Amino acid sequence: MITAIATLIGSVISGLTALFVASIQNNKTTALIVYRLEQLEKKVELHNNAVLRLTAVERDLKTVYRLVDDISDDLRD
Repeated sequence: MITAIATLIGSVISGLTALFVASIQNNKTTALIVYRLEQLEKKVELHNNAVLRLTAVERDLKTVYRLVDDISDDLRD
């Protein structure tokens, strides 16, 4: 009977220890995932800003080409 109780207590302590260690490891993993997502969000934001700036440059470049064509046409006339 004493052996059974000792085995039960040992099993409970072992199980609680395993749960505790798993919980700590899970918290570290969660923190790492959150950190990595934040870094990825920053990179995506930089990319989106670059795309917006490039779109504006393309629009301005079309305007410049149009103006150059107009000036060219005026000089030919």
